[in-house]
Amino acid sequence: MSREEFLEFCQANEPLRIERAATGEVEIMPPAFSDTGNRNFNIAVQLGIWTEQDGTGLGFDSSAGFTLPNGAMRSPDASWIKRARWNQLSEDEQASFAPICPDFVVELRSKSDALAQLPKIFGLEPRPSRATF
Repeated sequence: MSREEFLEFCQANEPLRIERAATGEVEIMPPAFSDTGNRNFNIAVQLGIWTEQDGTGLGFDSSAGFTLPNGAMRSPDASWIKRARWNQLSEDEQASFAPICPDFVVELRSKSDALAQLPKIFGLEPRPSRATF
C-alpha cells in the first residue's frame, strides 16, 4: 500500500489504530489492556514533564504516527523529537505521518510481546535495554 493509499485508508477508518510495516503490510492494532494503558499514561506524563522542563524538543503520545526511513509508519507509545529537527519539516509534513524518526521512543511490552521482536518492529537492531519500568 502506498503512502497516499495508506493515508486515505487511515482517514476512512479514523477510529482504528493502524500502522504500516516497511513491506507495506497494514497492521490494525487492538486497544491496549487497561493496565497497559495506565502504564502508558504514566510514562507519557513523565515524558511530558521532562519535555516542558527541558524545552529543547517536543513530546508525542501513542496517537502520533511517524513515517520511518524504511517506509514503515509506526506509532510508539511515547516519543520525543528535538525541536530543531521537527522545525525542518514543512507544515504539511508535520500535519501528516511526519517523515522523521523520533530521537527517543518508548514502546511498552505486553506479556504477549516477544522482547526480540520489538526492535524489529521499528526497523532497529536489537540492543540491550538500559532502563526498566
